[in-house]
Amino acid sequence: MSVKQITAQQLQQRIEKTGDLPLCLDVREPAEFNIAKIEGSVLIPMGEIMERIDELDKQQETVVICHHGMRSLQVAEYLVNCGFDKVANLLGGIDAWSSQCDPDVPRY
Repeated sequence: MSVKQITAQQLQQRIEKTGDLPLCLDVREPAEFNIAKIEGSVLIPMGEIMERIDELDKQQETVVICHHGMRSLQVAEYLVNCGFDKVANLLGGIDAWSSQCDPDVPRY
């Protein structure tokens, strides 16, 4: 089963339309998260996902985020394989969010 992809603009439109933020699961390292993040997102570094998976709700809509979308894709695939069915990968990661949706989020 392939992982759904969502663009930064699609995520922004969804948030604006519903006023509701899906679980934005940021899988970068804490130092990266401290530089730039989507407000309201939850940090669980990629290396901790396997041991912290119980903190996540399989029924909750989840968008996985990293810097450019590669680590998050791997984590999203892992979550899908673990039975999560409402998972999407943020194409282009936080970098795309910063450049296309929220210029107040620093790029690095």
